Amino acid sequence: MNFLETAILIFIGSFLLTYLTIPKIIGVVSYKRLMDAPNNRSSHKVQTPSLGGVAFYYTLIIGLFFISSWDTNSEIIHIIPGLTILFIIGLKDDLVVLSPGSKLIAQFLAVSFVVVSDSFTIHSLNGFFNIEEIPYYIYFLIAVFIMVTIINSYNLIDGIDGLASIVGIVILIIYTTIFYLTKEYFYALITISLNACLLAFFGYNVSANKKIFMGDTGSLIIGFIISIMTLKFLALKPSSSAELPFFLENIPLIAISILIVPLFDTARVFTIRIANKKSPFSPDRNHTHHVLIDYWGLSHKQASYLIGGFNLIFVVLFIILGSTTKNLLLFIVLLVSVIILSFIFFRFNYNFTSLKQKILFKRKVDAMKENLKPKVKKSKKE
Repeated sequence: MNFLETAILIFIGSFLLTYLTIPKIIGVVSYKRLMDAPNNRSSHKVQTPSLGGVAFYYTLIIGLFFISSWDTNSEIIHIIPGLTILFIIGLKDDLVVLSPGSKLIAQFLAVSFVVVSDSFTIHSLNGFFNIEEIPYYIYFLIAVFIMVTIINSYNLIDGIDGLASIVGIVILIIYTTIFYLTKEYFYALITISLNACLLAFFGYNVSANKKIFMGDTGSLIIGFIISIMTLKFLALKPSSSAELPFFLENIPLIAISILIVPLFDTARVFTIRIANKKSPFSPDRNHTHHVLIDYWGLSHKQASYLIGGFNLIFVVLFIILGSTTKNLLLFIVLLVSVIILSFIFFRFNYNFTSLKQKILFKRKVDAMKENLKPKVKKSKKE
């Protein structure tokens, strides 16, 4: 069976498996009352099932079984343990809230199975800022940091209906194209399988009657797979990268552009929290998607489509620039873009609750001023 036939079958199979089993998950979660209750930070108003990620896990495991013949370097054995660890941690966090420290330890353990594989080892940056070969210990530290950062960044953008799905779909389409061009068909098939899961899930996530969230179970799994794809992208050898439509030295910057939405949002909220002397992992409504909803008045769908569209346009722009521009100029373009985005969202650095309190306080002050005006006039007449 050739790649195209396998890709079509794995897409259809993954889509149907996810689409047909999510209603069963909704039924079980509703019956057992394992719903996600809204709080003062939530964007939803009613209790909603939040274990959609369960479907992602077993769909991926079954998908990996059917595409195992395309795994020429035994990478599956390095992927499944980490995938399982994050599935268990995510599931437990959706049922019984875990501390950020516990989740972080689990993430380090999960990514360690991947970074020790020779298939993911980054031997060279191909001239990125004149950096060629890098020592193994430097690779190890960079790889762990990259994977943990991506997992948490993706987990943090899962705050409104449809956003995590749309951003994930955009990222995975790009990685599917990259791995198809570089003839890394095993990874292309993984991204196709997960993309089918997200497409099937998206319809339920934005539904009014059969809504379900992916929860940490889903966001940790998707973030883990995206981090694996990013690491593999950075580890591509020059011999397999000749068909890519950009200079090899620009690969690190192209990877950042692919992940611009989760990375920018995470950097922004972490900076705000630290500036306010809070833990970087303390929850609030300072995310980019919250700004679009709370301050710009967009609906969940509008905000999700806007952010997803921006992600796609940004990547396409950087791929075009990366085909003609050296990495220093491309880095400057990336830096200017981040500065512009930071400036646009700079003023929105407080949560919705504090904004309401300020508005109510101002109204009380205005009312007091109005009550004092007649007394002042009366005293003047006397």
